[in-house]
Parts: sequence; C-alpha cells; structure tokens
Amino acid sequence: MAESTFKAGLEGMIAGQTSVGEVTQTSLRYRGYEIGDLAEHCCFEEVAHILLHGDLPTRTQLGAFRARVQSAMSLPAPVVDAVQKMPEKTPPMDVLRSVVSLLGHYDPEAQDNSHAANLRKSERLLGQTAAAVGLWCQRVSKVAAVRPDPNKSHGANLLAMMIGKHGSELAGRVMDGTLILYAEHEFNASTFTARTIASTLSDMHSCVSGAIGALKGPLHGGANEAAMRQFLEIGKPENVEKWFRDVQEHNKKHPDNKKLIMGFGHRVYKNGDHRASILREWSIQLTKETGQAHWIDMADRLQALMLKEKNIHPNTDYPAAHAYYQMGIPIDLYTPIFVCSRVTGWCAHIMEQHENNRIIRPLSEYIGHGVRAVTPIDKRG
Repeated sequence: MAESTFKAGLEGMIAGQTSVGEVTQTSLRYRGYEIGDLAEHCCFEEVAHILLHGDLPTRTQLGAFRARVQSAMSLPAPVVDAVQKMPEKTPPMDVLRSVVSLLGHYDPEAQDNSHAANLRKSERLLGQTAAAVGLWCQRVSKVAAVRPDPNKSHGANLLAMMIGKHGSELAGRVMDGTLILYAEHEFNASTFTARTIASTLSDMHSCVSGAIGALKGPLHGGANEAAMRQFLEIGKPENVEKWFRDVQEHNKKHPDNKKLIMGFGHRVYKNGDHRASILREWSIQLTKETGQAHWIDMADRLQALMLKEKNIHPNTDYPAAHAYYQMGIPIDLYTPIFVCSRVTGWCAHIMEQHENNRIIRPLSEYIGHGVRAVTPIDKRG
C-alpha cells in the first residue's frame, strides 16, 4: 500500500472538490458571493436560492421560491402526531433528526436521486425543518401556533414560530441574517458527513439525518448553546476576569479534565471569523430594543482576555449566543436554528456529490498489535 500522510482530524487535508462554498483564512464565499455582501444586501431566501439553484433569483423567482418553501411548512399528519408523542425532555436536535427521517417515509420522491427531485426535496426540507422547530416550541414551550407571513422573510417567520408571535422588524432581520451566516461552510463535520452518506448513493433524507447527528455535538453546532450557558454562568461583566482565572486554575490542576471556553477558535480562521464581527454588530443593534447591553460588555471583556492571553479569536457561535438570547429564544433551540439554515448548504453538497460521485473511502493508519497467533481456548489460562 502506498505511503500516506496522517493528520488528526484531517486538518489541512483536501478531501474533495466543491463549487458550493469557499472558506479561506480571510473570506467566506457562497458560489463566489462574499458573505459580507450577502449579509448586507440579501434576505436568507435569496441566499438559499444561490446555494440550491446556483445564482441570485430575480424578484419573480424569489417570490415563487418563497411560496414553495412556505407551502412545505404544513407537515404530514403522521409526522405531527409523532412529534406530539415524543417525550418533552427529548433534545430538540434529536426531534429534528427523527422528523427528517420520518419525512422520508411520506415524501413521494424520497428514493429519487435525480437532480430535479433532489432540488424539490431540498426546498421542502427548508420549509419542513422550520415547521418542525415551531411545532416543538408549541409542544414544549406552549407558545401559540403562528402561520408564516408571506410578506416576511424566512428568518422572521422562524422567529415567530419559536416565540409564538412576530417579533420586531429588527429582530426578524437579525434572525434572517444569522441564517445567512450559518447557511454554508464548505467541508465542516456535518457537511462532510452528509457527503460521505451521499457518496454511497443514499437518499437525501438519510444524508440530512446524518448531518443533523453530526451538528448536534458541542464542538460543532452545539457551541452556540454552550457559549450562552457560559455567559449565564459568568453572570455579569465584572465577574469575567475572575471566572477566566478560575478556569485557567482548574485546567492547571486537572489537565485531563480541562474546561473549554466555548465560542472561540476555528480550524481555518486563525485571525478571526469575520461572520462573528457582522453578528456582533447586529446584536449591539438589538440592545437598543432590549436594554441588554451587559451581554455585549461581558462578551467583549472575555474576548479581550482570550486574545491577550491565548491569541484566540471568537467564532460566529459567540455573538449568536447573546443575539438569540436577546430575542427570547430558548437556549436548547440555538442549534436547531443552525439546522434550519445549514440544511441549504447540506442539500447543495448532497446534490453535488450525487452528480459527480465516487464513494468516499479514505485509508487508516493501523496502530494496534502486530501479527499474533491464536492460542487455543483451553490454553488461555
């Protein structure tokens, strides 16, 4: 077997080619469009159209796309019934994983991997994941059911379904903006999971279910939830330095059980995640409506310490935490929001994998025992 190079976590290694998204140390582009440009000038549905259809929509195309997505927000009755019977303590990410799997049973094109069918399923899943999050909020948080407003963005409607009412225009815009920032990120863990499943020529619903499982972990999508719980643990801005020192002391005493400071660092963005600065500014705007500027103060103090002493910058999960909290969204829904956005990127990658496929099957480096002979069972002591 040819000699190969091993790097833990495949760090820095190219595992495939894509035209969907491009991540560099200084930029993030969706099919060539800069993320800052998209965040400033587009709504999320325009960005979803770019990812799924390849380019920006016309006004007519956008209206038709939005109508198709919103029409998918009525879940099949058996799926609604299944959600209503799930234990209330079920993690919302598990609910979404199960819902997507169940939806495959009721989608007439579930087993059709043609591009046209996959595109239609992608649009349906975009509406269905949002509807599933809203349904779970009705089940657990007892919020009122809110029908999507055809004149509002996907983010504004998603926020309304989570809190049981339409929020302010600013809150709707910020939520829609976070969906833009989270929509695609090249070969991250969940997208690579989706592509690996797709490479076996499995179906769209199986691929997305697997991606949700990968996103659930606190080192991937769950980091935004962990970051907010961290802010709540700190309590107030003046506690930041003591909290930080206590964590450092704990890690010195317990090197095998270190506490991670969540919301910092990125495998690619060594000099800072530019999505984080965009979202921080939106969160600052929210404080003018909520009066909760202490979260920004707290976050900035901790960020300064991490940069000074660890030379580590925040990632986009860091400001997402305090932005979502200001909008009154339950913490355990932060990662499901991620799903409602990233499903577009996943589906784009799944279609790309299906259309130029070779099964993903890397090598491993064996580090176990050398060749051993089997000792007969009666002679094993």
